[in-house]
Amino acid sequence: MTLELDRRQLLRLGMAAAAAWQLGPWALDAFAGPALPVGDVDSTLEAFADTMIPGAKRSPTDRAVAGAAHGPGAVQAGALELLYFPTLGIAPALPVFAEAINAKAVAYAAQHQLVLDPGVPPFVALGFADRTRLAVQALDYGQPDYLLFYAIAALAFIAFHTAGHLHTADAVRRGHPGLKAIGFPKPDADGLWRYPRYSYKRRVAKPHPRTTTGGNPT
Repeated sequence: MTLELDRRQLLRLGMAAAAAWQLGPWALDAFAGPALPVGDVDSTLEAFADTMIPGAKRSPTDRAVAGAAHGPGAVQAGALELLYFPTLGIAPALPVFAEAINAKAVAYAAQHQLVLDPGVPPFVALGFADRTRLAVQALDYGQPDYLLFYAIAALAFIAFHTAGHLHTADAVRRGHPGLKAIGFPKPDADGLWRYPRYSYKRRVAKPHPRTTTGGNPT
């Protein structure tokens, strides 16, 4: 089976998986292995996020970001910060995800006769093209653990396209790279967005007289 999903479908499925974790954490014992150092977990998460939305290396020695694109990608947009965002509540699953994708990377390397650098996690050691092929395999519906990978992939997109871990007005004003890339408009001075030009070129309806100044019913 091949991966045939558009970005919107990926976001829907991934957020559903994250919501499912909050309601009742998945049975993760099947993926559990030796505990990874926090640095290895984080670099694996960054490498996976960079595979979803690639960006430029942050320094010449950057291993997590492959440097497959110019400008900022998901990592620079705060993917790691969003994954650890307390409100999201999926931090306990992140080491398990890192173990799972690294195990797949070891199997992938063996299948393709690749020699991995032992100084970094296996997924980080893969080149960008191999990371991409492996990610497509991991996100395939036919895989029993695909929801785990969908959740992380979707959150990388959300970090880039919505700055979900930040207040939107502050993120736009500070030049969040994802919001800037998609042309998200800046708010007015009070932090609200107003659009003097109607998208239909005319006012569609008048506000109800009992509507508050914040746009809510009384």
